[in-house]
Amino acid sequence: MKAVVMAGGQGTRLRPLTSNQPKPMVPVVNKPTAQHILDLLSRHGIHDVVMTVAFLPQVIRNHFGDGSSFGMKVEYSVEETPLGTAGSVKNAESALDDTFLVISGDALTDFDLTAIIDFHRERQAMVTIALKSVDNPLEFGVVIVDEEGRIERFLEKPGWGQVFSDTINTGIYVLEPRVLDHIPPGVPYDFSHDLFPKLFDQHKPLYGVLSDGYWQDVGSLEQYLAANRDALDGKVSLQIPGIRLRGNIWVGEGVSLDTLDNVVGPAVIGNYAKIDPEAFLGRHSVLGNNVIVRAGATITGSVVGENCYLASGSRVRGAVLGNTVDVRANALVSEGAAVGDHCSIGENALVGHNVKVYPFKIVEPGSSVKSSLIWESRGMSSLFGRYGVAGLINVDITPETALRLAMSYGTLLGKDACVATTRDAHPASRVLKRAMIAGLNATGVGVRDLRIAPVTLNRFDVRTGNAAGGIHVRVRLENPEEVEILFAEPPGVPVGTKVERTIENYFHREDFRRALFDEMGTITFPPRLVETYIAALLEHLDAPAIRRRRPRVVIDFAHSGASALMSSVLDRFDIEALTLNSSAPVGDTAGGDAVGPVERVRRGVEAMEADVGVVLGASGESLVVLDETGALLPDVVVLMLLMRESALRLGPGPVALPLHITHHVDSVAADAGVQVLRTKLSTASLMAEAARVQAIFAATLGGLFIYPAFMPSPDAVLSFGKILELLAARDEPLSTIAAAMPLVDMEHAVVSCPWHLKGAVMRLMVEELKNEDLSLVDGIKVNREDGGWVQIVPDADDPVFHIYAESMSPDVRAAQAMDEFRRRLEAVIRDREVAEG
Repeated sequence: MKAVVMAGGQGTRLRPLTSNQPKPMVPVVNKPTAQHILDLLSRHGIHDVVMTVAFLPQVIRNHFGDGSSFGMKVEYSVEETPLGTAGSVKNAESALDDTFLVISGDALTDFDLTAIIDFHRERQAMVTIALKSVDNPLEFGVVIVDEEGRIERFLEKPGWGQVFSDTINTGIYVLEPRVLDHIPPGVPYDFSHDLFPKLFDQHKPLYGVLSDGYWQDVGSLEQYLAANRDALDGKVSLQIPGIRLRGNIWVGEGVSLDTLDNVVGPAVIGNYAKIDPEAFLGRHSVLGNNVIVRAGATITGSVVGENCYLASGSRVRGAVLGNTVDVRANALVSEGAAVGDHCSIGENALVGHNVKVYPFKIVEPGSSVKSSLIWESRGMSSLFGRYGVAGLINVDITPETALRLAMSYGTLLGKDACVATTRDAHPASRVLKRAMIAGLNATGVGVRDLRIAPVTLNRFDVRTGNAAGGIHVRVRLENPEEVEILFAEPPGVPVGTKVERTIENYFHREDFRRALFDEMGTITFPPRLVETYIAALLEHLDAPAIRRRRPRVVIDFAHSGASALMSSVLDRFDIEALTLNSSAPVGDTAGGDAVGPVERVRRGVEAMEADVGVVLGASGESLVVLDETGALLPDVVVLMLLMRESALRLGPGPVALPLHITHHVDSVAADAGVQVLRTKLSTASLMAEAARVQAIFAATLGGLFIYPAFMPSPDAVLSFGKILELLAARDEPLSTIAAAMPLVDMEHAVVSCPWHLKGAVMRLMVEELKNEDLSLVDGIKVNREDGGWVQIVPDADDPVFHIYAESMSPDVRAAQAMDEFRRRLEAVIRDREVAEG
């Protein structure tokens, strides 16, 4: 059998280690990762190999040659342009005329390849995928199989709401040659994104086999250090070069080492290394060939490349040094740091935690390097969460972070682009927004500075085509110590996952475009945007009818940035309004913290005998509504009212609602002659779908209502206008109008779960509920026979699960269904914690 070893990876997240070499050539315990893969193939009797190469192919050719020195026959297939995983294998089609194995050259594994091949042949499969259970499946393709191993479902790089298993695609495949007929030649084509979904839809025999061995994607510096530790600890079966001494210390040829007294295993010392007697090597130290370590130097938990020199008193702790790195006397390279090839760290210098120093750099004696030296810097492993980029003010999100984030975004957009920027009134938001403006300008991108304004105005500017994108900075609604940075793209919706990942790639690599002195971006201050917004909004409201009705209203602005917009709308309607300003801290008063503002509005409604009261969310997106009695209307009731009114005014058209919205909306929609389209739970997914299908209305819980014809994102000002429009169209009080809506019995609960167990828990819950009527679009939704349902969704940002339940029958209340599934979920979590010790 032949094997195709995919060795074309650049390894951008491994920089600076991969600045001068392809990812498969990065060494693990002093041997390139791809060589470990060839060793594995050889152990399973596979000696005929085709290596697909792209980035710096000559480095790989020079090392492996024709393979004879490794007891292999090695051929090469070169990608002139990127072809993707499947496209690169298609490029080698002429060498593949029988069943063959595909394996990555930059992932470390000791899987039983023979067992995987035997499984493939026993099932007479067309494709067999080697599977592995992992703690965090977000960065991989998730796969679920039946009892025979046939693939039932898979999804590439899901969000937490889509994680239905912790069993992931390892990128190791056994394939029949006829698979290649389904891959178009000469174009980028991916196994997981393109080929496997195509074959799955054609009902081809696709199988997956769960492998118990070791597998680690060596994709980041943290994973790289972990792979070396695991190899030294014997967690993965590798051929470590050198003679084994004292059970767990490997020493290469010609090593100058008088004693092992100052060497604590496990450790590896490469050929011809020189270790002074008074130097100290701690656990998990890996030293490459020709390394010199002088007396008093200390190395612990680190990987040191070839030809490095560590002077007396130098210390390297939990770090990675490339080749030919010179660390002078008493210098310190701290934990998580990575120093590229041919660098020099001066005497008494400090390279701080998680700092990256790119190749050919000099750190001056006595200097303290706390941020990376051209180009890379430490960054969060995943920048984007449920609501853009969020973190503690001046801890996680510093001005430097904001600057680099903006430069990443500006590099993506291009020099001629223009970005709308807004913020809330918090001083921290001002600081971070200014840093982001500087970052955008530094990439040649222009800025439309809308100053203090709600996110809705930012998205409106993008919607109208004035800006190619938007950035809004605000203090986080749930926690005033945290800040959120929101990004928008046309037509005024949050940026998609693909854009998020591109921004993250630029951010982690710091591969920014830097404008020349005469190409810097400009800053403009649009003078009449609010007037333009109000005029556009009034086109979507029946203003004459509202003026005729002249409802009396009470409004709590809650210090929202949208208060000026709301005041302008009130002036245009010429209605009597009592306006209040909440003294609550910055936060979204539409949520659980709205007790104070709601009570104030209730009293105002009673005192004024108003027709309606509202509390404006601090972000300008959400709305809380009270009727003329001062009673708080559930947001799902307001949702159904506004949905029905939109259907009556705008006519037939789709309505977009998340999966966890009550099923009663279906009957309300049917009576109004419209169709409900269900989306994932996240507000970003809802907005994207509303824009895509040109919905007449969209909404979710929390008082977020969307009118896509105006803007495909929530807007509290327009929503308030629609409430007034509803009152103008009905000659009856709001309480009477609301009473006509169905009674809803819904419950929501939160169950804590450790981060590393969430994927496994999802898989186990899917297995436990496999005989139920399931939907796996977002989390796990169980449809009950009585029309009720329960939905279990892992949170994207916190170590918890959300459970939503609705009852459509008086026999089983939502609280009962909630308690049942909460107990089942908690039991699975407990059992998994016990199983993992």
